[in-house]
Amino acid sequence: MSGVAASADAPSGTRLTRGQRKAIVAGSIGNTVEWVDWAVYGTLAPIFASQFFPSGNPTAALLSTLAVFAVGFVMRPIGGALLGAYADRHGRKKGLTLTIGLMAGAGFVIAICPTYEAIGIAAPVVLLLARLVQGFSAGGEFGSSSSFLVESAAPRRRAFAGSWQQVSVGAGALIASLMGFVLTSALSDAAMQAWGWRIAFGIGGVLGLVGLWLRVTVEETESFRRASDEGRTRRRNPIVGMLTDHPAAALRVIGITIAGTLTYYVWISYMPGYAHAAVGIPLSEALLANTIAIAYFLCLLPFVALLSDHYGRKPTLLAFAIGFVVLAYPAFRLLEVGGFWPLLVVELVGVTFLAGYSANCAVVMAEQFPAEVRSTGIGLPYALAVAVFGGTAPYITTWMSASGLRGWVWLYVAVAALIGVVVYATMPETKGRELT
Repeated sequence: MSGVAASADAPSGTRLTRGQRKAIVAGSIGNTVEWVDWAVYGTLAPIFASQFFPSGNPTAALLSTLAVFAVGFVMRPIGGALLGAYADRHGRKKGLTLTIGLMAGAGFVIAICPTYEAIGIAAPVVLLLARLVQGFSAGGEFGSSSSFLVESAAPRRRAFAGSWQQVSVGAGALIASLMGFVLTSALSDAAMQAWGWRIAFGIGGVLGLVGLWLRVTVEETESFRRASDEGRTRRRNPIVGMLTDHPAAALRVIGITIAGTLTYYVWISYMPGYAHAAVGIPLSEALLANTIAIAYFLCLLPFVALLSDHYGRKPTLLAFAIGFVVLAYPAFRLLEVGGFWPLLVVELVGVTFLAGYSANCAVVMAEQFPAEVRSTGIGLPYALAVAVFGGTAPYITTWMSASGLRGWVWLYVAVAALIGVVVYATMPETKGRELT
């Protein structure tokens, strides 16, 4: 059974109703605050690393903190499977309400957790457990929010609606980066390491409560209600249905994700820390460059999505992947120059190409599956790919720099992009079809 069926390209398919616009706005804001807590960890890892692990070796402490960052990704496939199945059985609204509650609660725990000096080994254990809960939540968030936004769209504006999933993820990263910039600029290094980083986690937790309220107020999507009324959501476990009826689509989601998640986490989440640790750029300047690049990226995404709605998913995805194959080497060479402006140029050019992936990922994955397995079909394979290729990216790039292999980081990015070229060139085009 296919997740899409051919439909006419009626002019009315480009117009969003008032209810659809409200759903997209509410879904996007809720998704933004969900991802603030997730992004704060990667942004401030170089600062709070020494608070949770034994002092004396800053590089070892940072690598340990990044290892916890990577371990959080181990839970994402579990969250993608269990929370995705929950959303496919009980609705997108209930699934999204659960994910944001888990993320906000874990953020509060990190904000108030005592340091290693105060409670010893219990500190990194609490940090690890909180990050595992956040990983579980994040694993369910992508599939549920992508399904919700794409299902809430007009037929010929699905990429536009789906792009707001990534706009909201980027907005969460932007808020986290902006908080990091403000805090590192306003506080001394000693104050920032002692307690300043806790402010960012606390703010993220409060925003999570706002997002929880927003998600309680939205309506369920018509696509899910139709599938529920037809009894499709109760026929079998969504995980079983995805694996038995749609294995090729699930593998395709993994292939679509590899290049996108690796370049996203290198360029958006870890570039400031990498530039600071490897090249010596002041962290406040690196965070400012990152903030400017993310703001530009967020403005660009809906427009690239409109190109996808007009020209198709494949051309815009291929532009992203080919761009990074060409960009990777000169970008990392330019970083070696050092300073704010070379970093800003690298960030801006990178996120321009990255928009080709981020504007498409939610819609092209949603178009692979029918409603009864859509959240699971997106969430589980996507989370597997993110766990393997995205969660390990900061650790691998930091380890390469510390091991004298900094000059080869560009190849790591370029190979992932080349895999993307192959996947995007060979996959079927799904633009212009109706979701079932």
